[in-house]
Order: sequence, then structure tokens, then C-alpha cells
Amino acid sequence: MCRGLESLPITCLERAKELKALFTSLLQKSDHSITGKNDKLRFNVDEPLKWRESFDKLLSSPNGLCLFRAFLISEFSEENIAFYLACEDYQATKPSKLATKAKKIYDEFIGSDAPREVNLDHVTKAITKENMENPRQSCFNLAQAKIYTLMEKDCYPRFLKSSTYLELSRKAKTG
Repeated sequence: MCRGLESLPITCLERAKELKALFTSLLQKSDHSITGKNDKLRFNVDEPLKWRESFDKLLSSPNGLCLFRAFLISEFSEENIAFYLACEDYQATKPSKLATKAKKIYDEFIGSDAPREVNLDHVTKAITKENMENPRQSCFNLAQAKIYTLMEKDCYPRFLKSSTYLELSRKAKTG
């Protein structure tokens, strides 16, 4: 949910500033590489053009996912991709750890007073809460699908119109 800047932890604001600086430097480098703290993000020059083909292509690219997440941070809606990725991780969880992990995800993203509450309708929340009584790998499928659709229909088109993406795709087209 959108909250004022003052309600965000200082670490989130610092990370958003870090990412903005990182991607600004990306746009200034001709070889499309950037150096972070101890890592180097490299990608094929035409990779940004593939992200426009579908939301799935964007999410399946580590670089695309990183840029999309930075975009969501800049729009104060990073909880959507965080929830989606938490659900992906949850689906790969061992059965013995499902209950603990399910509670953590529910408390962080769905429950009342969740610190990173995602925008779900009442029915989806109720179904998910009911699923929590007997957690399975599919426990969050409905909620995850709703957030995926929200990002695909709302956030993804805005990402494709963002100055960062437009600049990257312009550079990809011109080489």
C-alpha cells in the first residue's frame, strides 16, 4: 500500500537511492554494465527489448526483474513483487516447513496490520486465510495470481513507459 515517505524504514529509502544511482550509472555506460558493491550486472545489449514482449519475459530475466523491482521501489509498491517472489519460494518449500513459512508470508503481506500489505480483495484474503489452516504448496496460488495480474495490467505498462526503460531500449536499438 502507498504510505508516506516518513513511514518507510530508512533502509528502504537508502536502498531506493542506491538503486536509482546504480541504474543512472547503467544508462551512462556504453557497454551496458554496472558495478555495484561487490557485483557486476551485465546484460546483452538487446535484452531490454525482449522485456517488452511479455511480463513473463521481464520476470524471467534476472536483470529485468532487478530493474522492475527498482521501478516498483521508486513507486512505493515493491511489496507486490516481494509477495510474488515469496510465493514462488514458498512453492518450492519442503512440506515440513510449509506452516512456518506460510504464517510468515501471511503476516507480512496479507494479514490485518501486515507491514507490507498487498492489495487483495476481501474474498481472496478470506480464501487465503482458510488455506492457512492446512498449508500446502498451493496455499497462496489465488492471492499470487491476483497480484501477478495487478502487476501485469498496471505496473508493467508503467514500467515500459518509465524513463529508465525507455532509455535502455533506445540504447539497445542504437547499439
